[in-house]
Amino acid sequence: MIGGFVGFQGNQSNDWGENLLSSAATNTIRQMFTSSDSVEVEIRCNPSSKLLQGSIDSFKMSGKGLVIRKVFRAEEMSFETDAVSIDFGSALKGAIHLKQATQAIADVKLTEEDINQAFKAELVRKRLENLTYQKLTELSGGNPVSFTDVHVDLLSNNRLKLFAKADLSGGKIVPVSLSCTLAVERRRRIVYKDAQFEPDAVPEELHETSKQLMDVLVEIFNNMVDLDRFNLDGITMRINRLETEGKILDFSGYAQIERIPRV
Repeated sequence: MIGGFVGFQGNQSNDWGENLLSSAATNTIRQMFTSSDSVEVEIRCNPSSKLLQGSIDSFKMSGKGLVIRKVFRAEEMSFETDAVSIDFGSALKGAIHLKQATQAIADVKLTEEDINQAFKAELVRKRLENLTYQKLTELSGGNPVSFTDVHVDLLSNNRLKLFAKADLSGGKIVPVSLSCTLAVERRRRIVYKDAQFEPDAVPEELHETSKQLMDVLVEIFNNMVDLDRFNLDGITMRINRLETEGKILDFSGYAQIERIPRV
């Protein structure tokens, strides 16, 4: 097989090598996700003889319906590198291994439904249930407080509406309703800025309690939504831009790729 690559005469040999690498990379990357609707990888190399040294011109991955850690879904995810060095021998065995780390332009799109489904994940619920912060227990008579039924509506201009229920124990449920602007902090954390109380969904007699609960809930979210929690093994993502587009939340930035994870 290796002998067939020597010389690489014509486009047919070039396409064969690129297709081999693309197929190996697609199979490797697809297995990084719990499930996926589609995963495609495109590799380009010119002249084709550079493949023997493991040098390629670009590496592009795009996927749809990607599920990470069984519960966190992305509608779309893509990244594209510049020149990158790989272990060509690993491709002959159906895998891809990087010789050195590389950076890529990255884009991730989450639907409103994806975001709301993520709030149901156990990893997120643990951060919202049986809380004993002093600010909360003062409102609940010393009992732990849980926030449930979190729901987000995406708005234009990077804004959203958020609704939740606060269980103060003893059967007392207080609705919490707010609007805020999404922003990026330190290129990896999503923060809720300029939170405003939305009174329409809260009975008037509970407004003051709901406002206090809102402040605590925003503080919790600002310490919870960290992109590092969702990084794939060997891939670190950073955000340059965040934008709401209809019912889509679009992140663009870069990915530092240390290695293609083994599966």
